[in-house]
Amino acid sequence: MTRPDPIVDSRPLGDPLGGLPQAPPWGRSFAGRLQAHALSSRVLEGNPLGDPAERPVWVYLPPGYEAEPERRFPTIYLIQGMTGQVDMWRNRASLRRTVPELIDELFAGEGAPPPAIVVMVDCWTSVGGSQYLDSPGTGRYHTYLCEEVVAWVDATFRTRADRLHRGITGKSSGGYGAMITPLLRPDLFAGLATHAGDALFEVCYQSEFAECARALRERYDGSFERFRDELRARPALARPEDAALINEWAMAACYSTDADGTVRLPFDIATGELVPEVWARWLRWDPVRFGRTPEGVAALRSLRAIYIDAGTGDEYHLDLGAEAFRHTCRAAGAVEPFFELFEAKHGAIEYRYPIAIRYLAERLAS
Repeated sequence: MTRPDPIVDSRPLGDPLGGLPQAPPWGRSFAGRLQAHALSSRVLEGNPLGDPAERPVWVYLPPGYEAEPERRFPTIYLIQGMTGQVDMWRNRASLRRTVPELIDELFAGEGAPPPAIVVMVDCWTSVGGSQYLDSPGTGRYHTYLCEEVVAWVDATFRTRADRLHRGITGKSSGGYGAMITPLLRPDLFAGLATHAGDALFEVCYQSEFAECARALRERYDGSFERFRDELRARPALARPEDAALINEWAMAACYSTDADGTVRLPFDIATGELVPEVWARWLRWDPVRFGRTPEGVAALRSLRAIYIDAGTGDEYHLDLGAEAFRHTCRAAGAVEPFFELFEAKHGAIEYRYPIAIRYLAERLAS
């Protein structure tokens, strides 16, 4: 197989876990190998927010990658939630393994699934997120992921470089990206796994509109610009309303920005009342609704693997969005999804990632 020519410049960054003792509780020796690279993106150059065009990419190579030089491997792309940046994968919570450790434990442990390459992609923006879409409000992050990162990975590593052996997974906004990306590009991805992904927008987003309107009135004279200016001068998330304000502005930047860069909010900031024509632009990007369009139905039917889960106590009601997306998949005639609701809220569910990665690895290997 001839590898495609790389379309981005790249450079190695070394071991992303370097400098940490590889012994518990600070770290663990890996059976596989974790590499860090930097990609100089062409499509992110001159993005509307002035965010860096050079992006880190972490690549996990499973045990056996070096020992079997003729073997090729399926690829699973792991993407992050709102405000996520790739170096957060090394963050440790008390008495818990980091995500790279969980992935290595999965592929090195007894009863391991078929080995796969796991690619951790950074699509952070200075407004908090990109939703892995192309937008005049944030930049061309869908194109970056699908055209640049995938091509670079296939050109650099021994992948099985076709859609049947390529999947994508993530949580929250990353779970959204894991749903919408294969719907838009079924020619690239044949498997998806979503943990509490943004879906059923009237349930997961709309309740924050009134909270935002009230906070803007009480603290910022009804001005999102004043909030954003103040946020740059103080610690983020220091006030209880910060998360909703950051989230809804970022979503508007992704879903409803005009071609000239004007961000349109789907609600009246004085009252919280819906602006129907802008709200309709948001709903177009809802995976529940997109999956019901002819394009979405065809994409869902083409998938080999669909995994959906969420916590029953999710603060954003993404368990309901998960159920709605399952109904969309079934109505489309797609492969029967793996579906599970489990006792948890929105956070601290990183232990679910290996379950989804196993599911994808098993179905993308054959």
